[in-house]
Amino acid sequence: MKKAAMAALLPLSALIYSYAEETFDVRQHVCTATRYDVAKDIPGNWSLPSSIPDTCTPIHLNLVARHGTRAPTKKKLKELNDLATRIEVLLQDTKEQKLATQKVPAWFWGWKSPWKGKLAGGELIKEGEEELYNLGIRTRDKFPQLFNEDYHPDVYLIKATEIPRASASAVAFGMGLFSGRGNLGPGGDRAFAVSSESCATDIMLRFHDCCHNYKAFLKKQEPTVDKLKEPIVDEITDKLRRRYELNFTRQDIYSLWYLCKQEASLLNKTDQACALFTPSEVSLLEWTDDLQLFMLEGYGNALNYRMGVPLLQDVVQSMEQAIKAKEEGLAPGTYEKARMRFAHAETLVPFSCLLGLFLEGSDFEKIRKEQPLELPPKPPQRRNWRGSVVAPFAGNDMLGCGNSDVCPYEVFMERIVAPHLKHNYNTICNMKMEEPEQTSLTSSGGAKI
Repeated sequence: MKKAAMAALLPLSALIYSYAEETFDVRQHVCTATRYDVAKDIPGNWSLPSSIPDTCTPIHLNLVARHGTRAPTKKKLKELNDLATRIEVLLQDTKEQKLATQKVPAWFWGWKSPWKGKLAGGELIKEGEEELYNLGIRTRDKFPQLFNEDYHPDVYLIKATEIPRASASAVAFGMGLFSGRGNLGPGGDRAFAVSSESCATDIMLRFHDCCHNYKAFLKKQEPTVDKLKEPIVDEITDKLRRRYELNFTRQDIYSLWYLCKQEASLLNKTDQACALFTPSEVSLLEWTDDLQLFMLEGYGNALNYRMGVPLLQDVVQSMEQAIKAKEEGLAPGTYEKARMRFAHAETLVPFSCLLGLFLEGSDFEKIRKEQPLELPPKPPQRRNWRGSVVAPFAGNDMLGCGNSDVCPYEVFMERIVAPHLKHNYNTICNMKMEEPEQTSLTSSGGAKI
């Protein structure tokens, strides 16, 4: 198959949100804490695997996936324990001031973190294992002609970051992908290789860890993001003070919102912390999370995604090699048929931006011209940029090309890849540079935030 006819496929689901009138499900509004099975059911999402035209035959698969659902990290475990102490203080204040307690949420009394006593965190949990295992099965079922050979690490390359939840996700995926293809145990499992590189040098899957300019930008930009979020959070803080007659602080609301997201995602519990907030308040808190994701990892600054160029280059290189192998008629087993990578939201979000996904209207052309974008519109306005669909747990990318999931290879190279490949990672990340362009601090609805 010649290059001009080559269809470029990146599996398996780009999720696009539509504000359909449906019953409000808080689990669909918890940003990047969203479970994969919940994200794919968000009203209006299109999460079916790519349809392959009859004229095309897949010859190579590129996958960039986030790890599956995980436990709270060590830092967040401490925040939840501190929240339990803070709730005790709030209740004690109520008693000492002899205030009415009828409005106090019943679950506050005696509440302890569900993860109390847990010393380490961040590991892949059972649901996360299942997400990646099932993704592996679906991948093989969707592309049987790519996975009909005996396993060899040079044919089916699996990479993960050094972080355990990413490598565990790669293992779970591989167990599903190669299930029944080996001789181990009653299920016929087989061994397979997963390679990782040190976080200190992994510019392909943890480029954010190695990019000095990005770290400097993050340190400088985080206070700006906080100031944009604070008016919304302060407004919700005042509402909850009046609603429950408790002296909540801004930090209390941040912690309770985090608890809501963890309960909804990990425990499937929405009648406790999440019930403190009305649907409109949840939507606004979700928007503040999406705003932070946009500004610090997404389209809000070109540096955020340009540092992902090594990953894009790796994708292009593997595609070029597959095309060459096909054109030269190499024997099966002598060339790579799939390259699968498992990383983090900090990897998937910039890579999605490099592909031009989840943009509004004419924003794709602005990106090509390296022009700044406006912030995601504030609810109740519609927006494509939502963490719950951009990078849910186990989220994975496919190519968006002219609003189609399949396009000629040369179109992919010209419109998606070429504008980015003129940038060099070392120049972007390690050389002193001018202040990179940033998004306008105005929403696309025109109102100041």
